[in-house]
Amino acid sequence: MLYHLFQYLDRSYDLPGAGMFQYISFRSALAVILALLITITFGQGIIRFMQRRQIGEEIRNLGLEGQLQKRGTPTMGGVMILLAVLVPVLLFGRLDNIYIQLMIVSTVWLGLLGFLDDYIKVFRHNKEGLKGKFKIVGQVGIGIIVGTVMCASPEVVVRDKVVEPVQQIFVDDDGEVIESVTTNRVVMSTESVKTTQTTIPFVKNNEFDYAWFTGGNRVATWILYVLVAIFVVTAVSNGANLTDGLDGLVSGVSAPIVVVLAILAYLSGHIVYADYLNIMYIPGSGELVVFAAAFAGALIGFLWYNSFPAQTFMGDTGSLAIGGIIAVFALCIRKELLLPILCGVFFVESLSVMMQVSYFKYTKRRYGEGRRIFLMSPIHHHYQKKGIFETKIVIRFWIVSMLLSLAALATLKIR
Repeated sequence: MLYHLFQYLDRSYDLPGAGMFQYISFRSALAVILALLITITFGQGIIRFMQRRQIGEEIRNLGLEGQLQKRGTPTMGGVMILLAVLVPVLLFGRLDNIYIQLMIVSTVWLGLLGFLDDYIKVFRHNKEGLKGKFKIVGQVGIGIIVGTVMCASPEVVVRDKVVEPVQQIFVDDDGEVIESVTTNRVVMSTESVKTTQTTIPFVKNNEFDYAWFTGGNRVATWILYVLVAIFVVTAVSNGANLTDGLDGLVSGVSAPIVVVLAILAYLSGHIVYADYLNIMYIPGSGELVVFAAAFAGALIGFLWYNSFPAQTFMGDTGSLAIGGIIAVFALCIRKELLLPILCGVFFVESLSVMMQVSYFKYTKRRYGEGRRIFLMSPIHHHYQKKGIFETKIVIRFWIVSMLLSLAALATLKIR
């Protein structure tokens, strides 16, 4: 909003300083500062409002140390995160950018889905919340929207790499030609194209096109890409939801993920850096840095109240939205195949639940008594059962997330 205003003032009245809003770095800095201010300044008031309305978390007794002390802690604190993301993006983002539009729609959609789940738990006193099939319908819905926009929108394009011949001429001291050698070099094309390409990590010449599976059939490619989008959004969203079990865990794990996505978005949206690193150039994707800055600021600001001992929980309002936003962001910059590394903590948390449930059902059917792999799943509860203090588990998971984020960045070195 302010971008468009100051652009008008700069062009029409040559207002001093108005041109600063043309720079992504300047608007990203403003976005992260405002997001931090919103969460920290208004967070206490939101928590008091939830306490007055008795919007507290219902805690099931799972035999975990300190668990019952958290009963009644205000939940639905994810509203703080959503506000701290949306307000700076609406103020400092380019609202005519297709990627920003897609991220705003995804944030609102997934936030409402999580809010509905929390509302049923808190006000309808139904511990199960929104039925699983309705959650899946919501996640599938946003997956279809994202996949369709990515395939159909004329604004969603990339620049392909082309091979260009380069002739090298060697001459002697008298200027006579000794030898002429022609070599090939890879350069960025000058034309933007519609494609369903993505990036495969840790592979040289790491671009892959989903159309290879369908023989170039446009309808079949669209269906395949939509299925991929649905799977990615559902998997990461539910992974973040399962990780949300300890004070400050999801926020702290997600922050380095968002920072890496911001770096990748900036590099992918800058033609010089994309060419130098031999990665896909995606025109307009650099604007996503503003969104990522606001998102990172909101997560860090939320930790002010969510770190141990938590004054508020984010609830599904926050956790479903966080995972879904990360997934859609990765799809926008065509790095969704990087998510198993980047979101490794979410992946392991989800895997621990699937392994525990599958093994329990298998042993119950085979031996008549269910057995477990872990003391409790998701895996962070397994470590709690082993007697490790909550804050130590959380900080170690943060460290693991930072290391995985660095590993994800290392994939850019494959040229």
